[in-house]
Amino acid sequence: MTAKAVMVLGTTSGAGKSWLATALCRWYARQGLRVAPYKAQNMSNNARVVPGLNGRMGEIGSAQYFQALAARRTPEVRMNPVLLKPEADTRSQVVLMGEVSAELGAMPWRGRSEKIWPTARAALHELLAENDVLVIEGAGSPAEINLHASDYVNMRTALEARAACLLVTDIDRGGAFAHLYGTHQLLPPNERALIKGFVLNRFRGDAALLAPGPEQLQALTGVPTVAVLPMWRGHGLPEEDGVYDDRPSGSGLHIAVVAYPRLSNLDEFQPLRSLPGVRLVWARTPAELAGADWIILPGSKAVAADLAWLRAQQLDAPIARHAAAGKPLLGICGGLQMLGEALIDPHGLDGNAPGLGLLPLVTQFELEKLLRPAELRFESLEGSWQALSGIQAHGYEIHHGRTAQHPSLPTARVAVRSDTGEAIGWQQGSVLGCYAHGLFEQPAVIAALFGHNLPTLDSVFEGLADYLDAHFEPGRLMALIR
Repeated sequence: MTAKAVMVLGTTSGAGKSWLATALCRWYARQGLRVAPYKAQNMSNNARVVPGLNGRMGEIGSAQYFQALAARRTPEVRMNPVLLKPEADTRSQVVLMGEVSAELGAMPWRGRSEKIWPTARAALHELLAENDVLVIEGAGSPAEINLHASDYVNMRTALEARAACLLVTDIDRGGAFAHLYGTHQLLPPNERALIKGFVLNRFRGDAALLAPGPEQLQALTGVPTVAVLPMWRGHGLPEEDGVYDDRPSGSGLHIAVVAYPRLSNLDEFQPLRSLPGVRLVWARTPAELAGADWIILPGSKAVAADLAWLRAQQLDAPIARHAAAGKPLLGICGGLQMLGEALIDPHGLDGNAPGLGLLPLVTQFELEKLLRPAELRFESLEGSWQALSGIQAHGYEIHHGRTAQHPSLPTARVAVRSDTGEAIGWQQGSVLGCYAHGLFEQPAVIAALFGHNLPTLDSVFEGLADYLDAHFEPGRLMALIR
C-alpha cells in the first residue's frame, strides 16, 4: 500500500460527498499526483459504461465515472466494485466488478456484504498500490448503528486504507452541528480517530455568525472545522447519487422530464439545467406536463412498473396529446421502449405490458444486459428533430431490451444508427426514441438543438478545484496526505 487515502464521509445521504470527492480528485491531480477515486459500494440507477474484466465492458456509478475524469484517469470497474441498482423498494440488482450477479441479488443484505467485501477489498488495495492518492467516497452515514457491523463501505474501508477522513454535512438543512457531533460520537474510538476535519457544505449567510459553534464542536470532539463551503448551485456537476433537484431551473423553453419512481441516468440531463433559455421541470402529475414545449421519457430500471405508474398518474393521455399536437417528444432507452406498442418479457426480468403506441416498435427483454459505448450518427430527420440530421455523437447503452419494428404497422423512420450500422433510434412525426444515453452531454447536439455551447467537463473540474482553494484552510488538503 503506497497511496495516501483521503475519504469523504457524510452525516446523511445528499450531504455533498460525491461533489466534494470529485473536487478533491481534481485538486490533488493538479498537484502533480497520480490520483484515483474509489467507492466500495454505490446505490444508484445512474451508471456509466466503462472497461471491465477480461476485455468486456462493465458499469459503475456515474459519480465515480466523473471522479475518475476529474482525476485525469480512465474510469474502470475497480473504482466502484459494487453497484446496487434499485428495481423496487425492497430489491436491487447487484453489479459486481461491472457485471450483474443474480446470485448476489437473491441473498439477504447482511450475508451478501460478507461475500462482497473480499472483492471490494482487493480492488481497494490494487488502487492503493498504483497511485499516490486515493480519494474514497463513503455512503450514507458511517454511524448507522443498526448496520455498522456489516457496513464495509464506510469505516471498514477507512480502516483498511488508513484514510484521513473528512466528515461533511449539509448546513442548509439545519442541525449541522448536531449531525456532526452525533455522527462522531456514535463511532467507536478507533474510527473517530480517523476523522481529521469537519466540512460545512451549502452555507448561506454570514460565516461570522457560525461562531462559536465550530470552536465548541472542536472542544467536544478534538476535530477542527476545516472548511465552510458557500451554497453553489451552478457548479456544473449532476446531483450526487441519483438525488435530483426538484426546483424548476431557468425560464424559456419548457422541458418536462417524466420522473417515474425508477428513472435512471438522470445525470445526463444536467447540461439542460444550465442552458440559458431552458426551463427544466421534473414531472409527476399532468399539471406539471401542462404547457411543456418538450416532454422527455428518460431511462428506467423497471420499465413495465414505471409505465404502469405513468398510467396510474394519468400521464399517458397528456403525453399522447402532446405528440398529436406535433410537439417534440423524446424517449431515451427505457423511455424509448415505453413509446412502442408492447413490452415482451419471456424471462421474467421486467414484465409484459402494452406500450404507449406512439412508435411502431416492439421490445423484448433478453437475459444478457447490453453494455457498450455508442458511436452514433443521426440519419436524415424531419420536423422538430431536423436540426440533428447528419450529426455524429458519442453516448452509451445499458439495457436488457432489444427493440425492432412492429411487423404489422407502418415502418418507423430510422433516426439513429451505431457505428456498425445498427438502428438504435427511430422517429415518427414529432416522436423520437433513442437507445443512447448522454446525448445532451454532446456539444454538437446542444448546439444543433439550442444554439448554445456547453462548458467542457474539464472546465467544470477546474472550477471545483479552484473552489476548494478558496474555501479550505491553506495547507489543510496537503496535510491530509502527509
